[in-house]
Amino acid sequence: MKIILASSSKQRQDIFKMIGLKYEVMVSDIEEESKYIKPDKYVMDISLKKALEVRKKVKDKAIIIAADTIIFANNKKYEKPKSKEEAYNNLKELSGGVNSAYTGISIIDLYSNKTISKSSKVDIYFKDIDDNEIKWYVDNEEKIFKCCGYVPLGKASLFIEKIDGDYNTLLGISPSILYNMLKELGYNINDLIDNE
Repeated sequence: MKIILASSSKQRQDIFKMIGLKYEVMVSDIEEESKYIKPDKYVMDISLKKALEVRKKVKDKAIIIAADTIIFANNKKYEKPKSKEEAYNNLKELSGGVNSAYTGISIIDLYSNKTISKSSKVDIYFKDIDDNEIKWYVDNEEKIFKCCGYVPLGKASLFIEKIDGDYNTLLGISPSILYNMLKELGYNINDLIDNE
């Protein structure tokens, strides 16, 4: 059985490796725009668009898995910052408060011609971060432009007080939610995990 991860995210790939999924990467290059405002609907819509884009390139039967993650706080979406100034302002806004990571997962199963999408949410509690710390973070976090808002597995971990929910949602895909979705499509663990 062929599994395609429609993402170039190293964190998502690491999660797939961690659980033993054998997969190929096929990157979607869609414009990440959606008519949806609510964060859960937004990430499901974008993940589905990514999966559909990759679907156009796939010639054989496969299971296409796509995901999208945003940070949401203060009634605002935080995506990948485009400049150091934007990254600085993001962290200043998130300092001392609770922000939520939303991840949408979409699966297009070309074996059964079924498509499903789900979303998950995790709450992240930030300490108060002073201006010097924010400047230090922005100047020293190499992956700042690859993650939405901040890099949880990087230097931003210094400022995270606690996380309420599935940590992997913050990293880009929840293995347990993904597995439940695959079970919903009729697969069991022996179909999915590479035991070679």
